[in-house]
Amino acid sequence: MKWDLENPFIDEVRVQPDDIDELGHANNAVYVRWLERCAWQHSRSLGLGLEEYQQLDRAMVVVRHEIDYLAAAYLGEELSMGTWIVSWDSKLRMTRQFQLCRPRDGVTLLRAHTTFACVELSSGRPRRMPREFIELYGQAIVGA
Repeated sequence: MKWDLENPFIDEVRVQPDDIDELGHANNAVYVRWLERCAWQHSRSLGLGLEEYQQLDRAMVVVRHEIDYLAAAYLGEELSMGTWIVSWDSKLRMTRQFQLCRPRDGVTLLRAHTTFACVELSSGRPRRMPREFIELYGQAIVGA
């Protein structure tokens, strides 16, 4: 697999019947769901799942998606979604990069960047990242 960056966190995807739209391929909204799932899986692998978010009264929420749809995915295909944390300010925002590949032929189906902001769960207001976010997400930043 030709990843855009080294050592991605990888979430495996199998295209399901419910993912297919009227045009016979995975719907663009499904790709967004796969991005979200991959980001959550990566966060959990770092020790920051929903339970930790609730205990800390903080969460990283999406403020922007930039997606380039490059090729279609079809029913039953096995895909690999890679993600990297590529930038952050260690205060409020961080950006993930994603790449969706089809291993059988090495084709990249999607490239995306998602910007997240830290919010206080109890109020929904922007708040600085807690120490735990800085430590755990910080270790996963590309080039860290």
